[in-house]
Amino acid sequence: EGMAPPKRILFPPEKICMVWQQRQSAGAGLFNVGNTCFLNAVLQCLTYTPPLANYLLSREHSQACHQRGFCMMCIMEAHVNKVLHSSVSAILPLAVLKVFRCIGAHFQPGREEDAHDFLCCTVNAMQRACLSASSDLDISSQSTTIVHQIFGGFLRSRVTCFSCKAISDSYEAFLDVPLDIKAASSLTAALEDFVTPEHLDGENCFKCNKCKKNVAASKRFTVHCAPKVLTVCLKRFDCFTGGKISKVVEYPEYLDLRPYMSQADGEPLHYSLYAVLVHSGVSCHGGHYFCYTKASNGLWYQMDDESVELRCIDAALRQQAYLLFYAR
Repeated sequence: EGMAPPKRILFPPEKICMVWQQRQSAGAGLFNVGNTCFLNAVLQCLTYTPPLANYLLSREHSQACHQRGFCMMCIMEAHVNKVLHSSVSAILPLAVLKVFRCIGAHFQPGREEDAHDFLCCTVNAMQRACLSASSDLDISSQSTTIVHQIFGGFLRSRVTCFSCKAISDSYEAFLDVPLDIKAASSLTAALEDFVTPEHLDGENCFKCNKCKKNVAASKRFTVHCAPKVLTVCLKRFDCFTGGKISKVVEYPEYLDLRPYMSQADGEPLHYSLYAVLVHSGVSCHGGHYFCYTKASNGLWYQMDDESVELRCIDAALRQQAYLLFYAR
């Protein structure tokens, strides 16, 4: 509602399977080749994303791919199959390391990068790979790739003019939701802050199309179309100082997204936590990344480079989380 329907469907939504097609314990750990813990932690979180893993394990993408050169979907398919079918305890993520600079031109080998930045660049590269055979697609059609159907949703920004009460809506696709945690002690409080209306006034006032003048208004973000997989980034790092917000931010195993939707009064939208990416250290310029993931056998594992160890859900819920992964 309020958005144009897609002209083309690039991947049939009914083929996306949210439950694991094969059950097994956790696969291989990943060797660190010098400051690559951010890459290892992100890859493990993606590997244990059920709808993505199901698709990549089927090898359907590579069988139909005609892309010459760099294709992030082919690389992820090879990586996930290697990790989950490996007979050894740890592997080198060579396929990904080889295309490191193709994933993001600003990445420097040997330098500790930001895990959220690397996740965004990887998911965007996968999205581009899915669009490579189609040119000139409208924004709604671009959101029908398997990648966007798994990770993507739409936000609605609604501005209400205080003078004439006119409503102006705009929509924006997202692949993850960055949340401010300065004033929040829990994920639900941060989501509450995210959907709280912002007052536009003074230098920040709104040009109303109906009043034809600059007016005071309120602006409110809501989740308009919910993703199948909700990725949340708790904004712990200060872009200017590099400092870190190290406080505890509580997050639940099960989350209802309904209160933060444009249509807030429908059936609950239940999500279940399946991966937690953690940063330990005092600033964004140093420290260490590792993660907790839920394997297809339903058990939680701590994945710290080459080490993969069984853990209880309570350990996964008590971390200084940086990225949280929830599946519908």
